[in-house]
Amino acid sequence: MTPRRKKHIQSVSGVLFFLYLAVLIYFLFFADEYGRAPSVEMRYNLVPFVEIRRFLVYRETLGFRAVFLNVYGNIIGFLPFGFFLPAMHRYFRRAYRTVSLSFLFSCGVELAQLVTRRGSCDVDDVILNTLGGLLGYLLFALSRRLAR
Repeated sequence: MTPRRKKHIQSVSGVLFFLYLAVLIYFLFFADEYGRAPSVEMRYNLVPFVEIRRFLVYRETLGFRAVFLNVYGNIIGFLPFGFFLPAMHRYFRRAYRTVSLSFLFSCGVELAQLVTRRGSCDVDDVILNTLGGLLGYLLFALSRRLAR
């Protein structure tokens, strides 16, 4: 691959990454239809797998949409994070760096939701978001391998 083509891919990846972040921030903090209206009370869960288990056990009662958005939506929402970071910069071509930043960014989002009282601070979201970042990185690695 020519240096010019690499630079073009990095530039396009950077633009797409920042557009993705803008959309992600909207859905995480401002989308009323996803429970992001300001709340008087702080909502949080600090026990791992409690909410994941609840959504899977009561999936029939809660409905497909709620289960999909909470469990799979958190994973899918962070796939681009893990995909675009290594495409943008060589530093993130190591899985542990991309996954670590996915984890730290997710922790920051959850803490911001707690402080702003928009949404709920949930350790399960951090787990699912980090998994999404990992899967995004694996998709990047696979696409890079196939391109060669």
